[in-house]
Amino acid sequence: MQALKIDAQNKKVETLDIAMSANTVYSFFSSILIDELPSLREHVIYTDANALSEQKEPYFVGEQLLLGDALILGREDFNDTDVKIKAEELESLIIKEVNAFYKRALSTLAQSDANLYRTFTLESRGENIELNAEWVLYTFNIADERTQEYFLTELEKVVKSDENVMKFLEKMAGLALKASQN
Repeated sequence: MQALKIDAQNKKVETLDIAMSANTVYSFFSSILIDELPSLREHVIYTDANALSEQKEPYFVGEQLLLGDALILGREDFNDTDVKIKAEELESLIIKEVNAFYKRALSTLAQSDANLYRTFTLESRGENIELNAEWVLYTFNIADERTQEYFLTELEKVVKSDENVMKFLEKMAGLALKASQN
């Protein structure tokens, strides 16, 4: 099966020919903890769920924050297929620069058991919305500097005190949703 791999160190895309079996993705990352991201149309991006705690290199594919190496496969009706996107096209979507806000937030979150992509549900205007820690970081990244500093300072306090980081992120997501409704 044709797949693409993003090498996190040099942000280069490689074409791979892999034999797909029940444990191929787990073997690729040498981990049983895998994040599955559907952010590329007709594709799935697999990443190592341990990448945050291991402080793997961050980068973006479009607006999707990724950590560490990534494996990209095509996706049709919940089935993995040959990749459809060309390596050059995927490489053009990679943004190597990660700003200071993201670096500090990721460094702090690495000290916790948080997962960037595990979803939680919040209610907004009578509708349930699925969000995750990555969305919270994205939202606070576009806030003003004072709000960013507040978020980072409070995040550091929560991590140092061994409080539930995901509860804090849910709370921050709720504040961001309320602010967007004003």
